[in-house]
Formats: sequence, C-alpha cells, structure tokens
Amino acid sequence: MAVTVTDLAVSVPWYSQLFAAEAVLDEDTGPFRHVVFVLDGGMLFGLHAFPEGVSAIGFDPRRPGLDHVAFTCVDRAELAGWQDRLEELGIKHGGIVDAHYGSGLSFKDPDGVALEFFAPPA
Repeated sequence: MAVTVTDLAVSVPWYSQLFAAEAVLDEDTGPFRHVVFVLDGGMLFGLHAFPEGVSAIGFDPRRPGLDHVAFTCVDRAELAGWQDRLEELGIKHGGIVDAHYGSGLSFKDPDGVALEFFAPPA
C-alpha cells in the first residue's frame, strides 16, 4: 500500500516517528520517488512523490479512490497504546470510537490523508 504525498521531506520524518521505524527503501523510479517502510507483520507502507508536483485538489474521502488507510491492532489495549503514541507526538485525533464491529482511532497525516488504527471487537 502507498499514498501520494506533497513533500517527502515532511512526510518521511512524520511517518518514521509515527511507526518508530526507518525507511527500508528510498528510490527514484523515474516517474516518481518512493520511500517504503516495513511495519509489524511484514506489511509494506510506501510514500510516493512526483517531481512535477501533485494535483491542486486536496484529499476528499467522497471522491472515488482512497477513503482512508487502516492499520490493524490486535486488541483495544494496543489501540489505546496508539492513542497514547499520537498524543506523545502531538498528532490530533478523534479519540477511540467503539462500535459493534470494533474500535477505531482516526487521525490525518501532514497532507490530510485519513488514517486509522482499528481493533476488532473483543
């Protein structure tokens, strides 16, 4: 999975702090540059940046395409740990919201891309 960002100089350190991980790949492919992180469980998460810049149209979950990226937590306790982490980093979030299908913690990256940590119901 990868998201397009406006400025890797801003997004790479932000995601590095969030995940407490360094990128394992930083490569210019020609059409775009990408930076990749390996997350717990082996999932790859990439950031893409295009040399000609990005569209002036900002992120909108109502537009076809990406709505949000969700990262799975084992349980609500792990989710609470992520809430603590976001607060430690000064990242605004919507608090943990519980529902019959699980619990979520929503926040946004520097470009306004919607992100979530999610735990299934107990």
